[in-house]
Amino acid sequence: MLVLLIEDHRLLAETLIDYLNSDGIEVDYAATGLQGLGLATHNTYDALILDINLPDLDGFSVCQRLRQQYGLDLPVLMLTARDELTDRLQGFAQGADDYLVKPFANQELVARLQALVKRNRGQVVHKRISLGDLSLDTKTQQVWRAGQEVIVSPTAFKILRILMREAPAIVSREALQNEVWGKDIPDTDALRSHLYNLRKALNQPDQPELIHTIKGVGIKLTS
Repeated sequence: MLVLLIEDHRLLAETLIDYLNSDGIEVDYAATGLQGLGLATHNTYDALILDINLPDLDGFSVCQRLRQQYGLDLPVLMLTARDELTDRLQGFAQGADDYLVKPFANQELVARLQALVKRNRGQVVHKRISLGDLSLDTKTQQVWRAGQEVIVSPTAFKILRILMREAPAIVSREALQNEVWGKDIPDTDALRSHLYNLRKALNQPDQPELIHTIKGVGIKLTS
């Protein structure tokens, strides 16, 4: 998991980063709202931890811009010392997904982050996902094309699920690798190999190619 932390309290930020790193969560950090907005719109994150009281651009405004101006749907967890109901309601109105009041337990922060990311990835409820003549079952990890079952490896299934979830958007290679392997990305070009095998498994006679490489950008799935 890769998250962006936007927090102007340096000591708290350092403490959170150390704790999250120890739990296997990588963190990018910004001390101001504008700096955080720039990182959030130019990089791919699994979630955003967002303080409300920030210099130059408060957390409400950051969240609003991410949702309305940039159309980003990454999970947003707001951190704040302000526990008034009106503040929480304003945060949700601007697009926040969850709200944690300071002081808080680090374990609860991690639990909430994991829950938000799993829900955003479609991992909370097991279901069947379809795109054109392609479908998969997230519980049984079965794949079908045009009604015929396709046998793929567990890793290839993860890749396909991500591409189907994001379709028709392009997914960067870095984002794919981070979600599939986390910090333990293989040294060899494992992604290229798994994509090759996945394409080979999905290709059916007289049917169009589903997985496309956009040079210099990433991978996309079409129906």
